[in-house]
Amino acid sequence: MAAKKKPRSKVQDTTLRHLWLAGLGVVAVARREALNATHDTAAKVESFKKQAGKLAEEAQVNLLGSLSSVREQGEARASQFSAEVEARLAPVLVKLGLKPKSKQATRGRKPAKKVVAKRTRVTPGRKPAAKRAVRTSRA
Repeated sequence: MAAKKKPRSKVQDTTLRHLWLAGLGVVAVARREALNATHDTAAKVESFKKQAGKLAEEAQVNLLGSLSSVREQGEARASQFSAEVEARLAPVLVKLGLKPKSKQATRGRKPAKKVVAKRTRVTPGRKPAAKRAVRTSRA
């Protein structure tokens, strides 16, 4: 009589060795994923840093451009205001004799000669008073 073979079941029992290998696999996969996540995070941080630098540079350029236009407008208004004040004050100054009219002054006058500034002697301030001797009382 021929011996009958027993069919083996395809499902194996879980042993301690299987659990150990599965745990090692989980640790390896977790380590790999953690490294990938840190690399991705570092890349994103670097990207954000570059983007922030570009935005700051653009903001600085925009600010300098707007400041220059504001400065030009301010200078124009200041010169306009100065001209207006001089125009309004000119008749008053002529009446007071403080400033001749500019058109009459340029017609018949000769150009002014350069005046050489002379050194003036500077007098020193007062000298400090001499100290007085203190009398001692006789007792």
